[in-house]
Amino acid sequence: MPAIKLESCTFALFGALGDLALRKLFPALYQLDRAGLLHDATRILALAREAGEPSDHLRAIEQALRLHVPAKELTETDMARFLARLSYLTMDFLKAEDYSALLEQVSPQDQLIAYFATPASVYGGICANLAAVGLAERCRVVLEKPIGHDLASSRAVNDAVAQVFAENRVYRIDHYLGKETVQNLIALRFANSLFETQWNQNHISHVEITVAEKVGIEGRWGYFDQAGQLRDMIQNHLLQLLCLIAMDPPSDLSADSIRDEKVKVLKALEPISAEQLGQRVVRGQYVAGSSDGRPVPGYLEEDNSNTQSDTETFVALRADIRNWRWAGVPFYLRTGKRMPQKLSQIVIHFKAPPHYIFAPEQRQLIGNKLIIRLQPDEGIALQVLTKDQGLDKGMQLRSGPLQLSFSDTYRSARIPDAYERLLLEVMRGNQNLFVRKDEIEYAWQWCDQLIAGWKQLGEAPKPYTAGSWGPMASVALITRDGRSWYGDL
Repeated sequence: MPAIKLESCTFALFGALGDLALRKLFPALYQLDRAGLLHDATRILALAREAGEPSDHLRAIEQALRLHVPAKELTETDMARFLARLSYLTMDFLKAEDYSALLEQVSPQDQLIAYFATPASVYGGICANLAAVGLAERCRVVLEKPIGHDLASSRAVNDAVAQVFAENRVYRIDHYLGKETVQNLIALRFANSLFETQWNQNHISHVEITVAEKVGIEGRWGYFDQAGQLRDMIQNHLLQLLCLIAMDPPSDLSADSIRDEKVKVLKALEPISAEQLGQRVVRGQYVAGSSDGRPVPGYLEEDNSNTQSDTETFVALRADIRNWRWAGVPFYLRTGKRMPQKLSQIVIHFKAPPHYIFAPEQRQLIGNKLIIRLQPDEGIALQVLTKDQGLDKGMQLRSGPLQLSFSDTYRSARIPDAYERLLLEVMRGNQNLFVRKDEIEYAWQWCDQLIAGWKQLGEAPKPYTAGSWGPMASVALITRDGRSWYGDL
């Protein structure tokens, strides 16, 4: 494989002292530098509103790095080289006059990458100010989610950005798309005829996508109570995973070819009317329970909570795709907070053979499963049936995995964090792993009708105990179709 060609750039991080920047973005940039994937001339500008001595803020960034980068991956040489690239600039992002100082920091020949780790409400203002000082022509902009809270607000944000930047200069982040296993979905499907020839309603019974979080709201009450689990997780992460599972083969690996196919899936999603919500969608809210053996409060008992809130912390739903490939194949999506474990996985359930010849009591074992695990331990496993060993076993079946665990198989290779991959792709000008404007809009359109249905019905979310797998209704959602959630205890 050819080495990655490195180009020098100036990386301007807006909102550099926020949680995302300190916890994820600076560590990702450090790892890229450590791996030799930053050009020697690349500089990093930390931009924030906080005044004071730049050296104090740079020291805070260094402390965050030492906290969030594993000790075995920190060396003083690497740290010194990284910190030498770093400068701090105090800016009010909505004041045009503050951008002249930014202009002075950017070399005339350099590509500028502007990463917006800020509220979406200021994206348009930042873009206009970058244009006003003549930086827009050589700038790529990276937009963090959430981009709006519904279709209308999302369009307003995207339209404000589009007034300055063409779509080929806009990189909308969904960090799930940077995960190694998610990218492997494309390789798994389209490089292996074993799977792609079976990847349709003739051979697949149903699909599960679960993204479970152990944590509660972690001090994000103000944001989360306005958003809820549907907006926070389903609209972006889970629908993106659904698209990658369900899309038709793209004509090539170019960004637009892949994104064209994902849009077709979103357009084919069957709407769920208010009358169908009771059968197709479950929303829940956690009440007091335990996590890792420790008592934890309910959602309405969290610090600074609104005790009357009806915001959902859990959603399970059945999605159907109206096209030839997936007719009659339900996709069960589930995500929630305060669940028993941190888990992200996709389970593809293949149909059982048409004629069964083994012992009747083993019939429920029949049907292969492809398990794609995104976290905590990235890997792919194919659940297959074989004969149990022993002279006295006859044709007794046992189920076992053909397993690819990335951490075990590629022991020498460190699995990069999703943000490392995404930041590198921005620097290379590759949009494959980023979300296009129409993808966001079709996803919002589908989610908005669910929210409108909930408002129309006025039903409160169903309670579930913290540390459980959600309301009992989510079990009923899948069992009424004669199925069950994979792996639930």
